[in-house]
Amino acid sequence: MSALPRHDDAEKGTLDLVLQPAVAPQSEKKGLESPPPLAALPVILPKSDKPKPAKKKVSRWILWQLWFNTYRKFFTFVVTLNVTGIVLAATGHWPYARKYTGPIVLGNLQFAILMRNELFGRFLYLFVNTLFAKWAPLWFRLGCTSVLQHLGGIHSGCATSGFFWLIFKVTEVFMARAQNHEATLVMGVVTNLLILISVLSAFPWLRNNFHNVFERHHRFIGWLGLISTWVFVILSDSFDPVLGRWNPSGKRIIGDQQFWFAIGMTTFIVIPWLTVREVPVDIELPSPKVAIVRFERGMQQGLLGRVSRSSIMEYHAFGIISEGKHAKYHYMICGVQGDFTRSLVNDPPRTLWTRQLKFAGVSNTSTLYSRGIRVCTGTGLGAALSTCLQSPNWYLIWIGSDQEKTFGPTISGLIHRHMGPERLCLWDSKQRGGRPDVMKLVKEAYAYWKAEVVFITSNYQGNSEIMQGCKEVGIPAFGTLWDF
Repeated sequence: MSALPRHDDAEKGTLDLVLQPAVAPQSEKKGLESPPPLAALPVILPKSDKPKPAKKKVSRWILWQLWFNTYRKFFTFVVTLNVTGIVLAATGHWPYARKYTGPIVLGNLQFAILMRNELFGRFLYLFVNTLFAKWAPLWFRLGCTSVLQHLGGIHSGCATSGFFWLIFKVTEVFMARAQNHEATLVMGVVTNLLILISVLSAFPWLRNNFHNVFERHHRFIGWLGLISTWVFVILSDSFDPVLGRWNPSGKRIIGDQQFWFAIGMTTFIVIPWLTVREVPVDIELPSPKVAIVRFERGMQQGLLGRVSRSSIMEYHAFGIISEGKHAKYHYMICGVQGDFTRSLVNDPPRTLWTRQLKFAGVSNTSTLYSRGIRVCTGTGLGAALSTCLQSPNWYLIWIGSDQEKTFGPTISGLIHRHMGPERLCLWDSKQRGGRPDVMKLVKEAYAYWKAEVVFITSNYQGNSEIMQGCKEVGIPAFGTLWDF
């Protein structure tokens, strides 16, 4: 997989911008005023030979705020809390932690797995969207979106903390090695190594540059780590240190907290895999850059799905486009970027493996807001379009190159069948001679549409620039995360 800053081919601006006079939309809900009429969207001038103005320097404070986001705040809080606990336990100020180190290890690992469980995530999104849609103060709804989008910070923090606690646990076992069997010592070391590899393989640079390496190590080494954890727990509970011999007892194993934490970890890992199915697909190839994959049945907005040619290997996540739950089909836009997406174009399959239990993305919280702006570039439309198709209160800005030719009649038809020019800004960088001043489009659409929030799906550079611009002018915005 390419490095983050690199633009994939389909993201080099892929879309038709139809700039038409905008008509103020009529609100379907009482009490919600329609925005005032806007004379026209920005006039696009032909490409100029004049040098582009120098980029405006972004303040360090804004860069710091964007870097130290909710993800890193969660990670910092969780790791700091756990490291403090380890220090207290090591210095004898927390006797409980020394006595029950095993359950603390597994408790952290279980919570890390839970944060990545699709079913739990869907429940959290449903809970928040049901209880707080539109009526709650804006700051609270923005906070809900931020927390849900950055649950990965808790996942990473708990996994890292669980590894630290495991080191502490194994160290204690070795310090009391005279009272423990050699098999327990060996399994403690093996478990440490497996979890270390699983944690290291999830580092952002490795995950985003070498997706298959990340997946194989994080998933399969993680599974081996779970198996070795079970062995370590059972061995620890089966050896009697007083008698110095094996004394296995099912009652004692079941009565140990570690057993139930291990059960929870196993359950949360297994649940999503029970929904894996091989499903028929139709693939449309409007251009060598993009494959449009069509699946049966409709979906709610704001979901993403994982697909693969194999039942357990190399799953890739894409945004889901659907007209609604009762639609006949849903779609994924797969831009040619790596081996998997290239194979969809070169050798289109008739079936793909997918988890029928889809996971929710930040767009799923769009129901919290009265009005919003959805900004996307190129293949980022896949994660954005459903929100605008299923809600008349969302405005779409899509920037791309030769959009209709690149993405084909299916995607173009969905857009023009459900969205009028009053809530649609399409920019074709090929026809218009280059990329637009995106922040100018965003600011004018934000004011015109009377939006409460902006959601962004773009490549690394585009996402950074728009997020910085929105932060600078005080527009609430949520951008892309490379954290699936």
